Amino acid sequence: MADTDNGGGPYGSGPGTPGDKGSGEGRRPDRRRYTSGGILMGRPFGVPVYVAPSWFLVAALITWVFGGQLDRVLPELGGARYLIALFFAVAFYASVLVHELAHTVAALRFKLPVRRIQLQFFGGVSEIEKESETPGREFVLAFVGPLLSLVLAGVFYAGMQVVEPDTVPGVLLAGLMVSNLIVAVFNLLPGLPLDGGRMLRAVVWKISGKPMTGTVAAAWTGRALAIAVLIGFPLATHAGGFTDEGVGGMDTLTDALLAAILAAIIWTGAGNSLRMARLRERLPDLRARTLTRRAVPVESATPLSEALRRANEAGARALVVVDGQGDPVAVVREAAIVGIPEHRRPWVAVSTLAQDLKEGMRVPAELAGEDLLDHLRAAPATEYLVVEETGEIYGVLSTGDVEKAFVEAMAKPAS
Repeated sequence: MADTDNGGGPYGSGPGTPGDKGSGEGRRPDRRRYTSGGILMGRPFGVPVYVAPSWFLVAALITWVFGGQLDRVLPELGGARYLIALFFAVAFYASVLVHELAHTVAALRFKLPVRRIQLQFFGGVSEIEKESETPGREFVLAFVGPLLSLVLAGVFYAGMQVVEPDTVPGVLLAGLMVSNLIVAVFNLLPGLPLDGGRMLRAVVWKISGKPMTGTVAAAWTGRALAIAVLIGFPLATHAGGFTDEGVGGMDTLTDALLAAILAAIIWTGAGNSLRMARLRERLPDLRARTLTRRAVPVESATPLSEALRRANEAGARALVVVDGQGDPVAVVREAAIVGIPEHRRPWVAVSTLAQDLKEGMRVPAELAGEDLLDHLRAAPATEYLVVEETGEIYGVLSTGDVEKAFVEAMAKPAS
């Protein structure tokens, strides 16, 4: 996940992978804004919904393919068939959005924050920030998406029964029924990052009692599924007799290309899920107390050379600027110290090299794991003041030390 994802991963109506999870959403829900996530379309249930630029490419492709099908079934439509096909593309992605909203509503019901929903190249992704607490909730959270797609397929099938089949409404309802059925069945395949993979993860988690065991099983099943798609999809379309005149006009090369794209997305998503699970497993090793450097308090007018002398005598590696009452007001930046030549240090006051303590720059010494990373992300800085519950200075935490510990934790062999 981008930025060290502390979430349970994306729940999607397609084999999407985690995208950038930076905020960037607009402040006003009635205005569409382009961000790193795409175009902000709205905030149902308070969750921003973005349409990625890749969606327009797929919408154009769907319009072209479905327009060709309409020409064979209803040749009298002429050029209007592409307007109808565009309507189908929008309606299909509206169905995808319903699928994602099912995940979102379930997550919010379980008190799991949802960062955003993104409609993209192959479906959509609901970016849920935290992992489910139990395998039962994980299973429900994953299953509701395909369930809603099946319900929609049933609704569209019921609609087909009351209209003539060789009409515009009949063709549209048939297309939406089939597409939602495909979305449901595809997402029920038992491999990460698909919903079926998360359901498999929940089952193995329940049996083994270990979420990591479930993730490993579902991730490797996902990789096997990717290989099966890469090899099996072109063979299946060829065996089914799909030629240049077949479904959507796809030829063998198109089948192979589509299979390669799907396989790559599934393989990458499975790998990302496995890496993030290992990350969450090792996050508890990141503790503010153990990563903090011992610091000495100095007043703002203290020359840098004198402050460093006191730090060396005390065996400390950081400096905290305090006021006349001894209360901390700033943290001296390590990078700023390095930039001052030794011969100038007696003439430079530590206050000129310090970062004033702002909101969020005081870190409780007991923070660890995801809570620690969440705190640091909420208030970006190079150094933080670590304090005890009593408010007493414990030391200074450098983001460089956190990053180094993070890399070391990820490099450890899996247990």
